[in-house]
Amino acid sequence: MKKLITLILTLACFIPAQAQFLQKQLKFATFYTAVTGNNSLADVSLYSINPTTGLLEEEIIETPFDYTLAFGVRKIARLDYENRKNVFYNGTETSVSDAATVGNVEGLEYLFEFDYKRQQGSKFVDQQHFLRYVHDHWIVKTEYVQDGFADLKYFEASQRYRYNFNEKFSLNAGLVQRFSEPYGFDPLDGLTEPEFSLIALEQGYTANIADGTWSIGNTTIAENSDVWRLVVLPEILSEYSDQEKSQLSNQWNHSLVLGYDYYHYTKTFWFHSWASVLPLHVSAKSEYSYSNFIDGNTWFDYTGGLILGWQANKRLGIFSEGKYHKYWNRVWHDFSIGFNYRIL
Repeated sequence: MKKLITLILTLACFIPAQAQFLQKQLKFATFYTAVTGNNSLADVSLYSINPTTGLLEEEIIETPFDYTLAFGVRKIARLDYENRKNVFYNGTETSVSDAATVGNVEGLEYLFEFDYKRQQGSKFVDQQHFLRYVHDHWIVKTEYVQDGFADLKYFEASQRYRYNFNEKFSLNAGLVQRFSEPYGFDPLDGLTEPEFSLIALEQGYTANIADGTWSIGNTTIAENSDVWRLVVLPEILSEYSDQEKSQLSNQWNHSLVLGYDYYHYTKTFWFHSWASVLPLHVSAKSEYSYSNFIDGNTWFDYTGGLILGWQANKRLGIFSEGKYHKYWNRVWHDFSIGFNYRIL
């Protein structure tokens, strides 16, 4: 009974404190969900001659409409140059500054977003989730990224010390831990064409040496060797490569990170840039570690971004923004640049 009373009293003190903490962290956060869509590529007509009848035949290739189904919650303080254009979040917004190593306020910020997309007939899943705590002298961040269009996904955690030279410029250094599939591994590396056909045979395909056809079961999939080599075999090898990679476990990679952040803002001119370089790495001792697939056993990963805005006068404004990533020799980026001219 004494233990039960102690437990009840402990929970009575603990629960309100946790509820107050949760309420504080959710304050000013925004939950959102939306469905957006638009038409995709126009239908394409393919013409062919029927070898039996000699008549012209038409096949129409239809591409279904594009759509995005988004769910998310975000609490990120906007920087001075960020203008909230829309009244509502619909999941299509992109903020380059989310990747920066500084924030507008000190404290905990987060973003959790899941997007299910169909684009030009292909379906993708995009995810970006992160928690970060920004302090005057240190930064801690945990992030998970999945970019279906770039075929990339990884988990990353970083701990950095930040040294402020002044209010605008700071340097940071620390450690990064990443967890991902074994990028760099290619199950087809070093193989030749006879071995490619052997893979197909192991997958259940059969060859008819007499007429050069290939089949699976009772279905002919290639009527001659040219169709086999140029059309069917590449698809089989692509499926085989994905199958082999999916059977491998994810790999840990630990890295040193060095970076900077520069932020300048006035009402007529702002410039924000940041970059991080990962020059040294310690991979898990595994057969499929990335270091086993490159020459020299070392590599440079880096990421950076830039946001520039200049209101030259009442009529003319110039802007540019973008970010660039290179991890494990895989590159993904986005940018925009342009000007506005207002007629008064």
